[in-house]
Amino acid sequence: MLRSILSRLLLFCVAATLGRAADANAAFDQLAAQFLADHCAADSLDAVGLGLHAYDGKFVVPDRAALAAESQRLHRAEAAFRALPATALSTARRADRQIVLAEIGTELWRLESQRAPWHNPMFYPRALDISVYLKRNFKPLPARVQDMTAILRQAPRLFAAARENLEAVLPQEFIETAIEVAEGTASFIATDVAREVAQVKDPAIVAAYTEAMQTAVKELHAYVDWLKQERLPRADHGFAVGRDRYVTMLRNALVELPPEKILELGLAELHAEQERFAAAARVIDPAKPAPEVFKAIQADHPTAASLLPDTQKDMETIRQFILDRKFVTIASGVRAQVHETLPPFRATSFASMDTPGPFEKVATEAYYYVTPVEPDWPDAQKEEWLSAFNYYTTDVVTIHECYPGHYVQFLALNSSAASDVAKCFGDYAYIEGWAHYCEQALLADGFMQPPAGASVTRADEIRAAKYRLAQSDEALLRVCRLCCSIKLHTQGMTVDEAARFFVENCYYEPKPAHSEALRGTFDPGYLNYTLGKLQILKLRRDWQQQEGAAFSLQRFHDEFLRHGMPPIRVLRELMLKDPARWPEIL
Repeated sequence: MLRSILSRLLLFCVAATLGRAADANAAFDQLAAQFLADHCAADSLDAVGLGLHAYDGKFVVPDRAALAAESQRLHRAEAAFRALPATALSTARRADRQIVLAEIGTELWRLESQRAPWHNPMFYPRALDISVYLKRNFKPLPARVQDMTAILRQAPRLFAAARENLEAVLPQEFIETAIEVAEGTASFIATDVAREVAQVKDPAIVAAYTEAMQTAVKELHAYVDWLKQERLPRADHGFAVGRDRYVTMLRNALVELPPEKILELGLAELHAEQERFAAAARVIDPAKPAPEVFKAIQADHPTAASLLPDTQKDMETIRQFILDRKFVTIASGVRAQVHETLPPFRATSFASMDTPGPFEKVATEAYYYVTPVEPDWPDAQKEEWLSAFNYYTTDVVTIHECYPGHYVQFLALNSSAASDVAKCFGDYAYIEGWAHYCEQALLADGFMQPPAGASVTRADEIRAAKYRLAQSDEALLRVCRLCCSIKLHTQGMTVDEAARFFVENCYYEPKPAHSEALRGTFDPGYLNYTLGKLQILKLRRDWQQQEGAAFSLQRFHDEFLRHGMPPIRVLRELMLKDPARWPEIL
């Protein structure tokens, strides 16, 4: 199909040069629709998450033939989109063309530069993530169970492909994490999913799932044994993508700055944030080191029983502040629902937002998952966990996940006039940058801060400083991710060195610091929390200068959120009138 479209596009390009822009726009629309359909066929689990249920129960085994076909598909699509001259397209389609090309570049980078199917054994157990069928009630449970059964039946072929594809020498960090993922997946489908399946009244459906589940669990455990016996003994630490590939990763997101310059900016931001953290701590207790002050405020937390209701109540307080301050338009009155994190995800999730896809018509609820204490934990472990849910940090996390972060962005996306591709393909820096930016911007706009000119008590000052301290703590974590991502992948930093960096610069304990360092080995893109925030702040300054007296935060935020989830460089072209300003992303 793409080959025939590409041939026709050559004719459209000629027509466009003669002024027939309508033909070029029509060609783009056809090509974009085909690209989305092909993407969903290649990644059916993502399609189900988008709300496209024609792909329910489908699964493509990533064997060598399928991987080669996927690479060819992406290269053909890239050639077809590049054959369309941007100048012949409408403004919206020019932006969509950049979005699609960024998505293609990112997918090809993961496939051909990061080489996930050949170099990362996590790729295969993650392919069996059927959690969307458990979390979202988009059709009756028996039908969803049948879909999960169909997918799990592919486990023998999936892990046969893994053994065939994976290189002889793999990074130790990837292997050890893959073992954890595989064991967690086996437990999830054998216990948590099976518990839900047991509610189905049809014994044939239950029996079919049980048989497929048992086969899949056997395959997962055999895969773990194979990794331990065949790959772990010869493992190395070759996780780094290298500078050239890192530069390509940045360019796929339309970031042209070299990693060294981004690191320089990141280190400067780190030192500035450490000063902000220390300044907030001095307001609370000038006699103690800032990390000790932060640890002390964590004692102010809900009980195990009040964790969810307190989170719900405080979420409403934050939402009302946004409305009162006219910070951003909230596109719907439908609230996010605070729920306990589902059991299989509790080990790795503190809190998270789960929103339906843009095409979902049935399971349209949005869940703000909060991970509770487990009843069988010792009292000391329960207290440690709840301290992380101190009221100040929890409110900052709610700002990030719900209001005005991910949930408000989702509401704006669904209500916008953005195209299907703009609603489906999102830029890492845009999505996480927005949520992280909101943490800082909402406090700067006065959330839990004394109003200017008001009579301020000592208690008011301390409460405000505690919120600033919690927000700064989150910012320190994200900027440390930026620095370690670049150092791990372009400057030879080891995981142990990265862990020490987190301990020394965002004051983490050794165990979570190691987890953050480990994540950086397989997710170099986690620099995008801070990189995205900094790009948004730069765009806001430029847009404010352009708009003058007409500027308001609400106007800026509403305009920012109405174009999909594109690379922020694309938004600069859409929002700034002076083309000379477009490349100045930071």
